[in-house]
Amino acid sequence: MLRAEAAYAEKEAEYPVLTGISRYTEKQGTQVSLDREGLIGWVKGRFNTELSLDEIKLNRDELKQQLIQHSKATASASVVAQDEAIAKVAEIFSGADDETTALLASGDSGQLESLVDWLRSDLDHETTVEDLSRMNRAELTLAVQGAVDDRYYPEMRRMERQILLNIVDDSWKNHLLTMDHLRSSVGLKGYAQMDPKVEYKREGMRLFETMWGAIGERVSDLIFRMESFNEEFIRSTWIDARARHDDAHEAGSTARLSGDTAAQRAASSSEGDREEAKPEPIRKEEPRVGRNAPCPCGSGKKYKSCCMRKMV
Repeated sequence: MLRAEAAYAEKEAEYPVLTGISRYTEKQGTQVSLDREGLIGWVKGRFNTELSLDEIKLNRDELKQQLIQHSKATASASVVAQDEAIAKVAEIFSGADDETTALLASGDSGQLESLVDWLRSDLDHETTVEDLSRMNRAELTLAVQGAVDDRYYPEMRRMERQILLNIVDDSWKNHLLTMDHLRSSVGLKGYAQMDPKVEYKREGMRLFETMWGAIGERVSDLIFRMESFNEEFIRSTWIDARARHDDAHEAGSTARLSGDTAAQRAASSSEGDREEAKPEPIRKEEPRVGRNAPCPCGSGKKYKSCCMRKMV
């Protein structure tokens, strides 16, 4: 278990580097080029490290090892953040039961508000006091640990979520197909003096537990072999960590342009609604003639034996 945890820590430091290098590497035929300036900007925002163009290694393996060292430094900061997060939760529930909500446990001490401010300032995680106030100690601990993970391991967590979702989806489809086959064959258990319904439930539960065990094994196997993933999948988990410093005047102009565009869209939408108004329904103004009533043509016959038959 210790060896697995150590290997997983290595993957947590390695995978963000793979996403960054893959994002800024472009292939044009047989030529491979690296956007070094874009990569430097991403490294500054992601690992809080300043690099120059001369420090960027041209060899992919050397560049990977170089950036992994900066990634590990960020990983050590995550341990400090995790300890601080757990300490803040413990402080909130210091005089309360673990099943008590955070709102009742904190009272009027302002600790919950302080936790929200810390999550926003240190982890860039947006939440509200109302969202955290309904959680007990276990739920609040899980929430703050997730905020730390999303701050320091966003690529890794996105990759894990996508892998888990795909595997669960495939496994569940296969499980439903297996249950259909089981339903069609479980009737044979009656020849062995067994209740088919009981055997169906028992075997279905066994298959369900086997499915979840297989999901865990497949997820772990893929995470430890992430180097074999294709470039498109790795790029899909990339997080843009570059710092942006938009000019206030430009931001205001953009906002005004966005507002004008929204107004134009709203105006065109309203005009389209007027043009595409539903037509009035066609209504029959003449009175309805009963089947056994005299035919309106004056033949003296009943309507069903005259003009009604001609219409059919």
